[in-house]
Amino acid sequence: MSEIKDFINKNSQRFLDELFTLLRIPSVSSQQEHKEDMQRCARQYVVSLIEAGADRAEIHSTKGHPVVYAEKIIDSRKPTVLVYGHYDVQPEDPIGLWKTPPFEPEVRDGAIYARGANDDKGQSFMHIKAFEYLVSRDELPCNVKFLIEGEEEIGSPSLGEWARQNKELLACDMILVSDTTMISEEVPSINTGMRGLAYLEVKVTGPDKDLHSGHYGGAIANPINVLCGMIAGLIDNKGRITIKGFYDDVVELSPEDRALLALAPFNLEHYKKSIGINGITGEEGYSTLERIGIRPCLDVNGIWGGYTGEGAKTVIPSFARAKISMRLVPNQDHKKIARLFAEHFTSMAPAGVSVEVTEHHGGQGFLAPISSPMYQAAAKAVGQVYGILPVPSRGGGSIPVLAELEGILGASPLLMGFGLERDTIHSPNESYLLSQFHKGVESIILFYKYYTGA
Repeated sequence: MSEIKDFINKNSQRFLDELFTLLRIPSVSSQQEHKEDMQRCARQYVVSLIEAGADRAEIHSTKGHPVVYAEKIIDSRKPTVLVYGHYDVQPEDPIGLWKTPPFEPEVRDGAIYARGANDDKGQSFMHIKAFEYLVSRDELPCNVKFLIEGEEEIGSPSLGEWARQNKELLACDMILVSDTTMISEEVPSINTGMRGLAYLEVKVTGPDKDLHSGHYGGAIANPINVLCGMIAGLIDNKGRITIKGFYDDVVELSPEDRALLALAPFNLEHYKKSIGINGITGEEGYSTLERIGIRPCLDVNGIWGGYTGEGAKTVIPSFARAKISMRLVPNQDHKKIARLFAEHFTSMAPAGVSVEVTEHHGGQGFLAPISSPMYQAAAKAVGQVYGILPVPSRGGGSIPVLAELEGILGASPLLMGFGLERDTIHSPNESYLLSQFHKGVESIILFYKYYTGA
């Protein structure tokens, strides 16, 4: 253990310099203007992997952004771990809320601040440094492959097809992932499952052009008014989603499983204070932790229409749009849910408007049993680093492609993440504590040893 700490301490500044090189690249997968930045970031990952000791690291083209693949095969008879991560990041908007420029990383108050500091450049980079440690000491106990993609933040639309075409290349015994959070530094945890996702965009159209609200107001359907009413009708006063058939495939957890999840410490007042709210809401009959871990939900992620510029412009807009996401639990099929949503939402439209529903992306949720050898190895490693055994938790977020990779490769994922809620991923001022970065490297190194019995 002291050797690992010495390695981290001795090389901490170099690690930062290398990570900062990645963080300075605005690899925003959702914006066409950053297409070359995506290529540049992929090339930099190849450099990092080769320098860390990979025998092979290369860029593979897909229908979208490229995939980075690397490997070190020490013995075909030994287990193979596939490390999954992503190098694409969320857009930086709203830029005015950042204290420092999002692609000019800096360390402040013991944390790295930059877009991608946690999600997922910082966390994926931990694996490269853990790999470097093991290779440099000739202590790598198994085969390791890296799959670093560039489309996770837009639903991984190209990765599934590429993985099916390269199934033999990716063959492995398990998929190791650091793209999730822990409960806290004091209460480490390991995710045993994540929710799936269905993401759609809706458009309500009324008149064929914007109209004077004085001449037409009160006589025709206002698309914004209609859209707001339709959205409000998607959730009832008990917090349940009203889409017919939405809950048909939801598996209710047993009282025993709910009791196990309830062991995770949770302070409601701290939770409210941390995000600046004075009350909570959600599906009746479930705790806050259950609402964000084991239950599905529906949220509007953006809504617009009409005039939103400075001053006044009295119009009835021609159309209104909204982006809507549904977080799904295992057994809910995202394509089925998207279809049910489209049918239901279209049926809600009153006379005077038309409705369009466009599906953007989605993915399945999944569960990982705590009885598996890989979970037990991770729990032992994290427990040794943090001085307390981690508790199992269920993640509310989604990594849509993991369930697909599990089906293609026949290998289960292990969610060994080290982010914290304070890191505000996807928001301005994203950060990653240096202490978590360092503990992550330690834990990953020990995981390999415990997983293989080395």
